[in-house]
Amino acid sequence: MTSKERVRAAIDGAVPDRVPVNYFANAGIDARLKAHFGVGADDEEGLRQALGVDFRIVVAPYRGPLLHADMPERGIKVDEWGIHRRWVEHQTGGYWDYCDFPLRDADEQAVAEWPMPSPDDHDYRAARETAERYGSFGLHVGGPGLGCVINTAGFFRGMEQVFMDLALDDPAGLLLIDRFLEIQLEVAGRTLEAVPRGSIDFLWIGEDLGTQQGPLISMDMLQRHILPRHEPFFDLASAFDLPVMMHTCGSSSWAYETYIEMGLKAVDTLQPEAANMSPAYLKQRFGGRLAFHGCISTAGPVANGTSEQTVDDCRRILEIMMPGGGYCFAPTHSLQDNSPTANVVAMYETAHRYGVY
Repeated sequence: MTSKERVRAAIDGAVPDRVPVNYFANAGIDARLKAHFGVGADDEEGLRQALGVDFRIVVAPYRGPLLHADMPERGIKVDEWGIHRRWVEHQTGGYWDYCDFPLRDADEQAVAEWPMPSPDDHDYRAARETAERYGSFGLHVGGPGLGCVINTAGFFRGMEQVFMDLALDDPAGLLLIDRFLEIQLEVAGRTLEAVPRGSIDFLWIGEDLGTQQGPLISMDMLQRHILPRHEPFFDLASAFDLPVMMHTCGSSSWAYETYIEMGLKAVDTLQPEAANMSPAYLKQRFGGRLAFHGCISTAGPVANGTSEQTVDDCRRILEIMMPGGGYCFAPTHSLQDNSPTANVVAMYETAHRYGVY
């Protein structure tokens, strides 16, 4: 099978020739892997080829005017949405963390006037070129941030304020959510229109729905504020005859039945440490109705064990998730910088060696 055929089969819940493989990583381990495989520091495609990754993303990058300026005097990077990030060092590397939350105290008028990127200022020709260049791979539009209500609003408002917004129906908070989702939906739709019909294999959306112990929000809040805002993304996917995969952090299986009714075909992340998220539980309860993408814990043996333990853990998960098809091998989140290079290499070697049907 080609990567595209392999991904389509797995997302459809069928049995491919081997499990499709995906990859996400923080900067530190990404750089070490590139050095290990002898590819250039900026050669993202070279690393994916070395790891045997079957997925590629299709993006229409923003090419519009500068809407928000960086703050170099504070070490702050600001993107086209006005979201602030600062570099945070830790013992094994670093990452860009969200800070300042510029709309935390904003009223409805301030939210309405906040500059946001226009769908007209995205490069849809670049999206088409990407789809044509990587046409043999499993292609998706979107990712964990597409359609995400809680997390994305938190980048602007801070998480505490977002939960207050949802609980109290705060007009400013809800307007913010609706503004950025409307833009995301339009950009995603135009991207799908710009690429050759049939080249995209699924639409990827996201919503963090759980803590490690249980639901992050109530079913009432899900039904009042989240589902109505996700429905247009499902409608968009349906208009292009695409399945939807949804990223859900933490203990999220409590919401899967509701999303299956909406037409959800696959779920991503699948942190095995979280409540009601073990591979065996997911496979037993949802196997045949949902495809699975993830399960390889970035906080498990790949980060904290030996190469042998990493192999054993990956083999165990493959043995649980592979029967009957519908499984894509991937880390639960970006691989962290504390992961030894040898462990990550062993992880992907295990997928290719033992993920064959």
